[in-house]
Amino acid sequence: MTSSLTDLIAALPHAHSLGNTDVPIQAIAWDSRRVQAGSLFVAYRGVAVDGHDYLPQAVSRGAVAAVVERVPEGFAGSVPLVVVPNGREALATLAAAWQGFPARRMTVVGVTGTDGKTTTCNLLHSILTAAGRRVGLVTTVNAVIGDQVLDTGLHTTTPDSPDVQSYLADMVAAEMEIAVLETTSHGLEQHRVAACDFDVAVVTNVTHEHLDIHGSLEAYRQAKALLFRHLMAGYRKPGVPKVAVLNADDDSYRYLRPIPADRTLAYSLGGPADVAATAIRRSPADTRFLVRLLQHAVQPSQRDFELRTRLAGDFNVSNILAATGAALALNVPVEAIQEGVWAVKGIVGRMERIDEGQEFTALVDFAHTPNALQRALETAQTLTQGRVIAVFGSAGERDRAKRAWMAEIGAQLADVTVLTAEDPRTESLEEILSEMARGAEWGGAVEGESFFRVPDRAEAIQFAVDLAKPGDLVIACGKGHEQSMCFGALETPWSEHQALRAALRRRLGRES
Repeated sequence: MTSSLTDLIAALPHAHSLGNTDVPIQAIAWDSRRVQAGSLFVAYRGVAVDGHDYLPQAVSRGAVAAVVERVPEGFAGSVPLVVVPNGREALATLAAAWQGFPARRMTVVGVTGTDGKTTTCNLLHSILTAAGRRVGLVTTVNAVIGDQVLDTGLHTTTPDSPDVQSYLADMVAAEMEIAVLETTSHGLEQHRVAACDFDVAVVTNVTHEHLDIHGSLEAYRQAKALLFRHLMAGYRKPGVPKVAVLNADDDSYRYLRPIPADRTLAYSLGGPADVAATAIRRSPADTRFLVRLLQHAVQPSQRDFELRTRLAGDFNVSNILAATGAALALNVPVEAIQEGVWAVKGIVGRMERIDEGQEFTALVDFAHTPNALQRALETAQTLTQGRVIAVFGSAGERDRAKRAWMAEIGAQLADVTVLTAEDPRTESLEEILSEMARGAEWGGAVEGESFFRVPDRAEAIQFAVDLAKPGDLVIACGKGHEQSMCFGALETPWSEHQALRAALRRRLGRES
């Protein structure tokens, strides 16, 4: 693929060129180590490094032009430069232009929130598939394009913008008509989903998380709100309205509701809303509830209907309502919503049962925020008549305030809490666990009786499994689908599923 620099930068507002832009471009690179002959190098100030410092290396490797936020001091000007206000945003727009703006050829749904994003995306994908719509999916777990299922990385964030645009281009090539994108606060604030031209924006909830990155809860909220601001600012596709789907039960409703959209749908667990759940009936096999619709908010032909789901917990009822709201915005028939919701048997790493024939329940869940942990443990209590034994940690180099808070929640809602490692990174694991131990004590737990510190995560899971009695429930929280654990700067392979299965087999006398 080849494009001229002149054509590419035509897509960049407020760009200022220095030098001849009549240059053929063979590739776009934002890492100097990946530059090849004929590349356009995009430099921006990152979290840990400044790409401008690597401009000489990029040129020496074959970059024929560069997009920069500033002209580096002493740069000789051997290649043309394009100066832009924001390099990350420029990279996303250039990547979209390079791929022929694929988002403009599909309806694009963005799902954001602190918890429940991946589940909601998968529910909507299942509903749209049941409706016979050709739909692609990109989450922090994987990308699904037709029959292809692609891994999107080791940890939980939106892929870089060139990767997002590449996924969208692959969807267009596979004749997808709808794309569903999980959009994290990092992905929004770092412009990884710029130029995605969203048509439907969905929020699950916005609670305490990522304050280490955003600095304050207000800044975190504003990052989430970017998805909804993108709606009306994005490319308008003929006949496709811009729709916001909001959670009326969440505090985010008050500051997202005023953001303009062609249409806004609110959902709620029992409260007044356009899409509301009533008459919730729970059993070990399923959860059933009635979806009540306000007729002015939906199609006149649509009426109240029942949904049945295999997913446990009221938080999943809320996720289902979010997906249902998006489906109604896309004019999906009720029958397809019912079929699509029931077809979702579970989401990898989300309240996922691990069964090796043991006489107690074992679950893996991704809960890594205070709100998610509380909801996971409240749901766990409904799934057993015995004790709830919870294993979790709190990540290093992340929001410190949640460490004691999560341990306090564990002490209050679990019968036994096992505190352990969860991506300590360069921080002292001992100090992280000490902070968590204080929170457990605030929650009324006693070390050595109702809470324990076991630094090695595999040993912590084994410890919890060995404590379990018939009828108990063991839940390992925080890692879910992730495939690695970070110690120092090193990502070490890790699978929560394998660790829990191995512990269960050892407990049963079957060494794995």
